[in-house]
Order: sequence, then structure tokens, then C-alpha cells
Amino acid sequence: MPSGFALRRDPTRTWWVAAGLLTAAGCGGRDSDTTPAFYPMTPHEHYEYAIREVGLERTALGYEWITASREALTKALRIQPPYEEIGYLDPLEAAAMGYRVEVDRGQVLLVEVEIDGDGDAAGGQRNRIFLDLFRARDDTLRPHRHEAFADTLAPPRLAYFVRRGGEYVVRVQPELLRGGRYRIRIVRAASLTFPVEGRDISSIRSVFGDPRDGGGREHHGVDIFAPRGTPVVAATDGRVRSTRTGGLGGKVVWLRDVFGQSLYYAHLDRQVVRRGDSVRAGDTLGFVGNTGNARTTPPHLHFGIYSRGPYDPFPALRAVPSTPPRLTADTARVGAWARTTVDGLRLRATPSTRATPLRTLDRYTPMLVVGGSGGWYRVVLPDATMGFVLAQSMESAGRPLRHAELTDGGVLLDRPLASGAVVDSLGPGGHVFVLGSFGGFLYVQSPKGRAGWLVLD
Repeated sequence: MPSGFALRRDPTRTWWVAAGLLTAAGCGGRDSDTTPAFYPMTPHEHYEYAIREVGLERTALGYEWITASREALTKALRIQPPYEEIGYLDPLEAAAMGYRVEVDRGQVLLVEVEIDGDGDAAGGQRNRIFLDLFRARDDTLRPHRHEAFADTLAPPRLAYFVRRGGEYVVRVQPELLRGGRYRIRIVRAASLTFPVEGRDISSIRSVFGDPRDGGGREHHGVDIFAPRGTPVVAATDGRVRSTRTGGLGGKVVWLRDVFGQSLYYAHLDRQVVRRGDSVRAGDTLGFVGNTGNARTTPPHLHFGIYSRGPYDPFPALRAVPSTPPRLTADTARVGAWARTTVDGLRLRATPSTRATPLRTLDRYTPMLVVGGSGGWYRVVLPDATMGFVLAQSMESAGRPLRHAELTDGGVLLDRPLASGAVVDSLGPGGHVFVLGSFGGFLYVQSPKGRAGWLVLD
């Protein structure tokens, strides 16, 4: 079941099970005595290794933590940056969350996580959260490829330069007995500043891959048009690899950037740097011209990027939106149960009315709110289906809808399944407060204040 969905375990039992792990793994680094020296580990891998070393993978809590870390990758939520969410990971549940995002080569993926609840568990110690980035592979025989991580007691942050475009998965997972409300922000950004002063992407007139010489070759860059003499600037910090005159490019500058790539500036009217010069982003390298094979065209800069061959500079230069939609959903409900207030509410795959509907919900369907983004809630239905619903169509599930008497008595289950665990027994003539319904079960609260599921008949 998803985090926070099953009834919480007895905290005293949870503490006892996890005590060995917190002692063995703690916040230690890779030099722990339990870590094999021949195998480089990420902090998350080191922590899982410690779980296995002390035998906690054979306990329900340790097994669930390891399973949750895997499922966060295979069942990651597809999101569209810029994305911001306030979510909830129950400290008494072994939970993790995954977010899947598409990023182009040459962009930078920025991820920031802040987690509340410091001191809520494990004797008042601070939260520690593992933030990992994977390149997604839709092949069951090949696991996702780990690319980067951030792991600190301060809010973890990642700034990852994308060398291979495609889909990536961000995984967020706290240590055992850690968690609470967290805020995550996922943004894509250009990795380079624009290489012609005062110009932007609208000045590009010829793009990567355009045919040249009657189709005999392809254009391996973008052409940025500007008046002759417009400053051409370093798109990033780096070192001048060479300056040349002659050939197709005329007067050119090659710049080696901080990512080990070669940036190519061609058709310059004049160069003002020399080989070996160190430059900062924005420093002038030369001026726009039309030298080389551009003599018959208006002045422009041919700009290319080479890293094991040329690739399209457009994503690396294009400014993309970086401000997520304003959060209007009432985040006080995050981590609590809520229910629908209308018939026909659609559960969607992403927080958008244009997103694919996953299901149509009846009025008073109860669900766990595990996140808020924009005007949407990320929710988990009683059958573990996750999706988004409009926050304005939800209300707290704590207010009883009606009172029901049980002529023959009954039992409360921890989930709407006949195989669910019994959490309370009710004698004949007892009564419950009805909070909602799902399938053939009522979601109710007993006179003792315990919530659970009761067979409808």
C-alpha cells in the first residue's frame, strides 16, 4: 500500500525494529566499517547496504523501505516542469516518491527539496533525505541508470547538466522513521547564456540539421543574425582552445567550456581573444561578421557545440519557463484523508484538465491527499491508484456524513478488501459514523475514534 494508506503501526514496535539500523547507518559516509571498500556507493546504496548488514531487510519495515525505493522508479509520476509540490511522506511508513521528467540534451535539470518535521521522530534528530537522479530505461532487463545524487542534512539540491536527452526520474526518500511534509521544485534551464549580445532565440534563422550544398551535408549549428560589429560573447565560463582564420568558418574562436565541450564561433568580423585565455560567461570573444563562406550572406554568428560530434545547440540556449504555477490548493489537507464533493470528478494522470482521465469518481469517494501542486491534489485512492484531482472539489473526510447502526455488529478493516486486517470490532446494536464509500465498503469511524472499512451490507 502507498505511504500513509494502511493504518499506522504501533510506534513502539517501529522504534524497536529500526533502532539497529539507525545506529549502524546513522549519517555515516562511505568509510563505514560495513561498506565494502571495493564497491563505490551512493549514500542511498550505503544506507540500503547497512539495512541488509544488520538483517533489517527481513523485517517488514526494512523490506518495505527497499521495495518503496524500487517502486518509486518504476511507478514514477510523470510531471511537466516547472513543477512544484508540497507532498507528504509518513515518518512511520517506509516510503519514497518518484517524479519522471523529459529533458533535452544541453539543458540543466534543477531539483530542490525541503522537508519539514525535523525532530518529529527518532529522538528529535534532524531529517535526512536521499535525493537521486536516474536516466530512465523502459526495459525490464536493464535498470534505470543512476546519474547523480544529493545527500546532506541541509535541504538537498541537484543541478545536473544533461549530456543525453530523454526521460529522467527524480527519487526522494527519507531514512527510516524520517519524513513529514516536503516541498519539491523541479525546473529545466538553459545551460548557456546567449552568445550574441542583446539578441535571443528569435534571432536564429537557420537551425541545426538544415541542408547545405544542395543536400550534400547538414548544418551543424545555428545561425544567429545581428548587425556587423555586434559583440559575440562567451556563452559560459571556459578557456579559449584556439583562434583561426580561413576555411569555411573564416575568423573563428573555439572555446572549451566547463562541461568539457567545444563551442564553435564562426564568421567573425574580428577576434579579440587568444589561445589559452580564460573567459567568463558574457566576456567578449569577437564581433559578428560574414567571413569565410558567409561572404554572400548578411552578417551572422554560426554557433555550434561539439561533444563526441556536433549536437543541436537550441535547447542549451533557449530560455524556458522557470516559475511553477502558483500553489492555490489548501495544503493543510496534505497528509490527511479527504473526499469528493461532486459526482463525476475525474482522476487525472497529471495536474491539468487536458491530462488523460484515469477514472471517474463518485461523490464522497475517500482518498489520501499526499501532495498539492497548483490548484490540484495528488491523491491515492483506496485501491492504491494515484492521480490528481481538482482541489476545489474536495473536502475533509473527518466530518461524518451520517450515523449508521449495526444490527448484527461487524469488524473494521484497515483497507477495503476482504483480506484486510481487523482494526476494531463492533458488537450488535453498535453504531458508526459514515465518512465515505468505495466499492462495496463504507469508510467509517467507530465510537472509539478509529477509522476503517466496513462491508457495505
